[in-house]
Amino acid sequence: MPTRLLSFLPGILLCVALTIVATVMEAIEVRLFHEPYLEALVLAIILGVVVRSFWTPGASWDDGVRFSSKILLEVAVVLLGASISVATVVALGPLLLVGIALIVAVAIATSYGICRGLGLPRKMSILIACGNSICGNSAIAAVAPVIDAESDDVASSIAFTAVLGVVVVLALPLLVPVLTMSLTQYGILAGLTVYAVPQVLAATLPIGALSNQIGTVVKLVRVLMLGPVVLGLSLIAGRLRTDNADTQQGRPRLGLFQLVPWFILGFLLVAALRSLGLIPAGLLKPVATTATILTTISMAALGLGVDVKTVAQAGLRVVLAVTTSLIVLATMSLGLIYAIGAP
Repeated sequence: MPTRLLSFLPGILLCVALTIVATVMEAIEVRLFHEPYLEALVLAIILGVVVRSFWTPGASWDDGVRFSSKILLEVAVVLLGASISVATVVALGPLLLVGIALIVAVAIATSYGICRGLGLPRKMSILIACGNSICGNSAIAAVAPVIDAESDDVASSIAFTAVLGVVVVLALPLLVPVLTMSLTQYGILAGLTVYAVPQVLAATLPIGALSNQIGTVVKLVRVLMLGPVVLGLSLIAGRLRTDNADTQQGRPRLGLFQLVPWFILGFLLVAALRSLGLIPAGLLKPVATTATILTTISMAALGLGVDVKTVAQAGLRVVLAVTTSLIVLATMSLGLIYAIGAP
């Protein structure tokens, strides 16, 4: 066990080092311009991508980088629950909650149609549609065994989703001044378009705490749609799965964490504790600071995991399908924001 734990150390230290550099760069920005134009969260991603472009970490770094990009990020999401209360969810209003469900349903159908129109295989089209519309890699990983997707299709879908997810996190904040969006409106947009729950932190924290809270709750509601979608696909999976030895025994069993990731359950639990007043007020700020630090470390790890060459390797049709689907999703999200008159 000590040897196993030590194997995580090099990768974690690398991510921490990039985080320190990003934090120093943000401090320099503040000193020179009196405000950070690029927050440490964003700088950490960029630094990670730059380092990966010139140097690919070897096997001795892999465990720590993966741990930082996944476990630390998920822990940060759980801690983020301390900044959310039931009152925040209720404040969204039933109109927005229904709108989120409709957006996800329409986005899946539209994205699937785009993929099929570009000639992509049926199973890959389902993977891309669910990943784009719900929660990126988590949705792809949950849906893949249900429809018995080919490993190549899964790898291609996840590879490009990882790259585009970083692009969205970096580019989305630029829309705030262009569209003159309020903190609430931007939070809704980020929650509806950013792929992963943890990435919502990176996309919204640079804009404001209110955007972060709204974006996280909206994204949470969107992620919870994964359960009904996976269950629905399992009902029609007989026509999608190949008749091989692994599937002749029947449909794959769906575990709780396939339907709802553990960190979402943790987020809900911590949010419930906050709503019930069981978290001391003096702990709220330290918990939020810890979540931000862990997220920044994870963003550095995420950048280290992005190989820009994967865009070309994924194929032009996949690139067009995912990008077009994301644009459609963003357009629908903006339409919902203005339709419900979000302040």
